[in-house]
Amino acid sequence: MNKYIAEFIGTFFLVLTIGCTVMAGGTGVIPPLAIGAALMVMVYAGGHVSGAHYNPAVTLAVFLRGRCAAKDVLPYMGAQVLGSLAAAAVAMFLRPDFVATAITADTGPVMARVLAAELLYTFALAYVVLNVATAKGTQGNSFYGLAIGFTVLVGAFSVGDISGGAFNPAVAVGAASLGFVTWPTVWMHILADFAGGALAAVTFKILNPDDK
Repeated sequence: MNKYIAEFIGTFFLVLTIGCTVMAGGTGVIPPLAIGAALMVMVYAGGHVSGAHYNPAVTLAVFLRGRCAAKDVLPYMGAQVLGSLAAAAVAMFLRPDFVATAITADTGPVMARVLAAELLYTFALAYVVLNVATAKGTQGNSFYGLAIGFTVLVGAFSVGDISGGAFNPAVAVGAASLGFVTWPTVWMHILADFAGGALAAVTFKILNPDDK
């Protein structure tokens, strides 16, 4: 149970930071930096308890890589989604006057760009997690949280204006709850994010065949 609570807490503060930063009208460097930093500190805080996934796509990647028990996959994902929804509710309470403007993806080319952006940077995130937090070659390192947080920061800078920069199905659900993306298009984030996580696991296993 402690693992699931840790996943709830970490995802909660990640999504709360996303929500409050965007709702505060932050622009430029501030939102990506705050979001990446929030993920970094939560990874350091909960890594020894749950592995600090805070992301269903990362949980899928770690499971496919062989470092997450099958019995933990759905509870992890459930805790992450609940943490995201709770954070969205708290963000709306803290900033009741905010009026959201959702990213729309109502044409084929826009949908393709959203799918590509989410898949590529979710792949990057899960690939970094697998290599810095689960690989034998980097076991015991002290930089894993920084690497993971900065991957999200890089993705937010690069494609945040295209897809919203979720890279995380739980974050996508929270973003839809806050009105940052529309519910009819949230499936694109969920599909692309899970695909990116699965692809990262396959890539890791190909590149590290002896790391079982």
